[in-house]
Amino acid sequence: MYIKPQLDDLRLFCVVARHRSFAETARQLGISKAVVSKRIALLEAAVQEQLFHRSTRQITLTAQGEIVHQWAQRICEDVDLMGQAISREKAEPDGVLRLCSSTGFGRSQLAPALSAMASRFPRLEIQLELFDRAVDLVEEGFQLDIRIGHVHEANVIKRRIASNRRVLCAAPSYLARYGTPATLEQLKQHRCIPIRERDQDFGRWELHGPHGIQAVKVHGQLSANNGEIVRQWAIDGHGIILRSGWDIVEELASGQLVAVLPTYYQPADIWAVYPSRLSVSARVRLCVEFLADWFGRHHSYGSAQS
Repeated sequence: MYIKPQLDDLRLFCVVARHRSFAETARQLGISKAVVSKRIALLEAAVQEQLFHRSTRQITLTAQGEIVHQWAQRICEDVDLMGQAISREKAEPDGVLRLCSSTGFGRSQLAPALSAMASRFPRLEIQLELFDRAVDLVEEGFQLDIRIGHVHEANVIKRRIASNRRVLCAAPSYLARYGTPATLEQLKQHRCIPIRERDQDFGRWELHGPHGIQAVKVHGQLSANNGEIVRQWAIDGHGIILRSGWDIVEELASGQLVAVLPTYYQPADIWAVYPSRLSVSARVRLCVEFLADWFGRHHSYGSAQS
């Protein structure tokens, strides 16, 4: 007798596939691990295939599980989109919005915007995760990525929600000790503090300036993958950094950091990025519009002084 897969079991299966753990799925959903195991077993019985390789340390999708996962994601998304299409004219979004961003920007800039959005849309459940790495929106189950810099993927929709640029700066103590570079080429002789950005080649700074776009390979004693650490090292006098306007606006205003080669900058606009399949999602559209309006009213990152 054929048993049809249940929608709730498909949703749970997608969560297990994302976390690769029954225990973490149980914790995330607030249910017991036994319930997770039972529902996955029911789904496996329904499709008559083993969906996971199980070991004492982790679980991974089988080849059949990969196929079911692709279809389960589409089915769950289509059901959600169907509900939104039925109530397309509804001004207030509801349901779950899973979004991600980079750690520094997410903590200092996006979090206040999402706080305001939660107050504006009380029926919306907002789940934010922060990473300092590239994110596969479809594979990792995110509906929205608030991203700084270039968007390389071809299968996504992107909307610029704020202008931003990265600028060169350093502490007065560093410049007093090592001098101020007069050309981009002179950065090679200076102590620079590169950071592993989600959209950048490590240690290679490509900047716009009076002579068009130029690239320079930099190095120094220190490097990191966290913007807050790099900013503090620069304040401490360890070298020159290339940071977004939103991240150093207070330090430039106070004089803790000063601009270096101010005619050079790197475009690093803030984008809302989401899978092309969600282009008809009223929830995503309303949230993107809210964020664009919020950043437009509260911040301006466009100039090298901001």
